[in-house]
Parts: sequence; C-alpha cells; structure tokens
Amino acid sequence: MTETATGSFDETMWNGLLHGGLGGTFMGVPKVELDREAIRASGAKAVVYGFPFDATTISRSGANYGPRAIRETSVQFTNFQATFDFDLFAHLPLVDGGDCHVALGNTPKTFERVEADIAEIVAAGAIPVVFGGDHSVSIPVGKAAKREGTNPGWVQFDTHLDAAPNVGGEELNHCCTITRAVDNGYDPAKMVLVGISGWMNPKTELKYCRDHGIRVIWLEDIWERGTAWAVEQILERVGEEGFYLTFDVDALDAAFAPGTCAPTPGGMTMREAIEIVRGISPAGLIGVDIAEPAPSLDHSTRTQLVAGRIALEALASHAGAPRTPVYVG
Repeated sequence: MTETATGSFDETMWNGLLHGGLGGTFMGVPKVELDREAIRASGAKAVVYGFPFDATTISRSGANYGPRAIRETSVQFTNFQATFDFDLFAHLPLVDGGDCHVALGNTPKTFERVEADIAEIVAAGAIPVVFGGDHSVSIPVGKAAKREGTNPGWVQFDTHLDAAPNVGGEELNHCCTITRAVDNGYDPAKMVLVGISGWMNPKTELKYCRDHGIRVIWLEDIWERGTAWAVEQILERVGEEGFYLTFDVDALDAAFAPGTCAPTPGGMTMREAIEIVRGISPAGLIGVDIAEPAPSLDHSTRTQLVAGRIALEALASHAGAPRTPVYVG
C-alpha cells in the first residue's frame, strides 16, 4: 500500500514492480520468510531468491522478468537426476524466499535491501541461489554472501570482463561486477573469469584485470585446451574456502541463450558450461547467481531453462552428486 499526504493508505495504489513477487516457487519448493530463524526451522541448505532488476543495463532491457520466467519454466525439472541416481533435495533441501523488494529508481536502496535479505540466508547457514536481473545483482549478493574474516574465490562465467571502474560515473552498474567485487573484499588472486570473448571488452577493463592479476580464461582457451583444463585452472585459483559463482547467460552462444541483453554469437556451448560447472562446484559454493536472462527477448523458453539448469548443476555438484553415470545397462 502507498501512504497518502494525510497519512492514510491507498489500498488501490501499486508500490513496486507489477511483475515482482511469486507467481509460484522454483520447482514447487516451500516458500519461506527471509528470516534466519524461519530458514533454520525449514531445514533448508539453499534458498532461492529472485532479483527482478535491470535498471543498470547499457543494452537491451528485460532481465527484470528473469526470476518469474525461471520459476515458471522450472516445472520442466524434477529434483532427481537419473544419470547419477541423485536426489538433490535429499542432499540439499531447497526453499524459495521470494523476490527482492525493488526500490523503484533507486539502485543503492535496492542493493541495501538485497544485502539485508542475503545476510539472513547466510546467517541461517544456507546458500543464496539468486535469479536475476542484470549482472549488477552480483554486487550486493556477492558482498553479503562473503562472511567476515573469510577469503573465498570468485568465478564468473561471462562474455564480458565486467571490470569497468564505472559507467558514466555510476559505480553500481552491470559492467562493474568485478571491480565492485574487489572493492567488497574479494582477492583478485582468487578470481577467475571464464569464457570471455568477442567485441565488447574495452581496453580499460582488460587493463584492470591485468593490473590486478585476475585470471582470464578466454573462450579460445577452452576451444583449444578443453573443459577439463579449464576446471583445473579454476580450482588452482579459488583456494580452499569455497567460491562465489556468478553465471551470466550471455557467456553462452546465442543459439542457446538468445534471451539476454547482449547475446553472443559464437559463445560457449551449453555442454562446455555444464562440464565446467560440474567440475568446479564440488570445491564449495558460498553463493550462486544466474544473471541476465531476459525472457521477453526469447521467442521460446530456452534461455530461462538454461538458467535453471545451470543452477541445478551447480547445486548438485556442490552437494556431492557423482561425476560419472552410475547405471550400467
């Protein structure tokens, strides 16, 4: 409700995003309040959180509809992976905490709200699993996911370096996820960018990565050396305190993820992405976000299905899913 000048409330007045809030939970899991005691009582080890926000995009908009679309298409998944005879929910109970309450037109205030919500998830001993939203969602989520006194790694799948100091003077932008992660205490020596390629990476951002010693695994490196090599390179960097995983769907070839603000012709294949995510996630996740799915820019549901699949692969591997098929026919 919206308060009027007289102090009363207008029940007919909107007070936030018309498409925000739950139409249904992810995979039908229970809904839980974003309160540490409520999350503990649920027994959850991971909490889905929607971040319907794309106010910082420099390109096409539409990622603010990502969380709802991912939840809607999640009916195409079950919690059982037959290849590995693995029940995700038996190993990693999952609940849905709903969406961030976006402060319209106010990025700093929105991010403050997100940090408070994610802090409740972390305090409850659960992993935040965030569906964006443009890639700026990683800024407050990554900040809040990092516990004080810890030194986790940061792994970012992306076509773009996202290492801009600012965009037109604005520091809270989806081109600034890496720079803000460093500002928020992530050690550049434990950061890895995966799948970087293409024609939208400015000299300034390349210089930032070089100057700070951030490891960049170019898409061409994966083509030449393979996914197993990429997994080894990532694990050498992130260390033993786990890592924050952010996956921008534009890392994928536009054939797999056309519904995103800056689709990538010739990007990573879905198979390459799954192989790497499965390979690194056993090292321990402190948080996950899937950024930039924009369902209105995809005539099918493939992009949001990709987003849900990547999240499930990461969670399952983190929770101990086998690496090889267990059924022998």
